[in-house]
Amino acid sequence: MSGFVTAARYLTIVPLPTAAPRGADSLGRSAGWFPVVGVVLGAALAAGDRGLSWLFPPILAALLTLTAWKLLTGGLHLDGLADCLDGLMGRDREHRLSIMRDSRIGVFGAVGLILILLLELTALAELPAGMRWRALLAAPAIGRAMPPVLAGIFGVALEGGQGAAFARGVRPAGSWIAGLVGLVAALLALRTAGGVAFGVAALAAVGMGRFLSSRLGGLTGDAFGAAVEFGELAVLLVAASSTYLGLT
Repeated sequence: MSGFVTAARYLTIVPLPTAAPRGADSLGRSAGWFPVVGVVLGAALAAGDRGLSWLFPPILAALLTLTAWKLLTGGLHLDGLADCLDGLMGRDREHRLSIMRDSRIGVFGAVGLILILLLELTALAELPAGMRWRALLAAPAIGRAMPPVLAGIFGVALEGGQGAAFARGVRPAGSWIAGLVGLVAALLALRTAGGVAFGVAALAAVGMGRFLSSRLGGLTGDAFGAAVEFGELAVLLVAASSTYLGLT
């Protein structure tokens, strides 16, 4: 279970006492466990949202659930998304990477985070209870399947970066296992809509990866984090659309 512990320690702020290998290489080797951590996180969010929905109106319960969601992950993936958005302002590859390494957040990053969070909040709040818990279960699993999948497709922008160390540790089997676990979780939670959600999330993540790779010469750790956010948002949007169109 050391792979699960390594993945859970990195992807969440939950303190786990069990000793596990550290470092980005060991994190890459645990990539197959990423969507499993997502399932556990999703189950906790679904249970918490059920209780909050008894106490508060839908939009407030959704906001509290979303807050807990981002707090449990330490805002890790939001930080990566903001850095990627800020990097788009760069003149060339080196300038973009320099901006992304800057700990300060810029206008693009701030606006992007606000829009992403508003979209997630609105989509979650509009879901009926029967669909909401299933979307909460599937979204973190699918989102966390995306970094291992991208690591198996694209190169890295910086050989000495954390993203490069993670990508080196990801084995081909790890990428396939992560994708398969994410797909199975999606189908079990959302049935047909889950397959669509996984496909949309994968297309969004790969499209983002291709665009960033063309701008940066490869992917960075921030890009892997942004892929998680894109994947999760895609699931919530597909769930909301399926409900609105009466397809579930």
